[in-house]
Amino acid sequence: MRSSKEQSLDKKILAAVKKLSPSLKAVRMAKLLLEDSEIQAMQDYANTVSIKRLGYNDHGPVHMRTVALNTLRMMELLRRADIKTSLELEESGDFEDSLVAVLMAGFLHDVGMTMGRQEHEIHGSYLAAPIIERLLKKGYPDKLPLRVSIRSVALEAISGHMGNRVIHSLEAGVILVADGCDMEKGRARIPMAMASGPRVGDIHKYSAASIEEVRISEGKEKPIRIDVSMSGEVGLFQVEEVLLGKIAASTIKGYIELYAEEKDKEPKRYL
Repeated sequence: MRSSKEQSLDKKILAAVKKLSPSLKAVRMAKLLLEDSEIQAMQDYANTVSIKRLGYNDHGPVHMRTVALNTLRMMELLRRADIKTSLELEESGDFEDSLVAVLMAGFLHDVGMTMGRQEHEIHGSYLAAPIIERLLKKGYPDKLPLRVSIRSVALEAISGHMGNRVIHSLEAGVILVADGCDMEKGRARIPMAMASGPRVGDIHKYSAASIEEVRISEGKEKPIRIDVSMSGEVGLFQVEEVLLGKIAASTIKGYIELYAEEKDKEPKRYL
């Protein structure tokens, strides 16, 4: 049974995809992702491992849906600025094919957490590969070369979402930043409630708990503007050690303005 939060995100994702998918092929793939029982089960167990076993913050269905939605927002802003995706530039696919790739990566990027935190991005790649291929065969039944291109971009995004491996496609760069943007306090709600003694990784949940809002909008100087509002300075860990590091490793770094604002203080511009 999906939570009300998951259902709300599902509606937002479909609405966002419909705006960007005139041919509806990305809409069809989005529905396949949302309806897939194996993906849902993997997302749920990834959260169980992350929160109950490791004491980390949310890495489950809400997080992965939020990353997918963040991705769609940034893809729309890049599209508005006439910035081409890698599949477009390489003439391997069109914008909607890139949407399919990033949607798949968004929904599956943390499935490696079902096996634990260490190298979860690599474990996630081989866990996601057969699912991606299975769904692509439904959406692109007679287009093997295009399936290969989309699958490759999606897997690059999954394996590169931690920012510690060099990525090259614009699509993978979007996933990297979209993942870093999911750091609002709701993501740390459950591990904070379960907190007992000090544990490794506590800084992540305490810093995330101070993040009030992350807004992704059109920038004045660059296509994408990210505003982070926080209740206390502990939130700077999320901005400076997590988000800023992911942006620095991303192929879309040059397209981003980044601001952080602590309560009752002037916004600080990072990029």
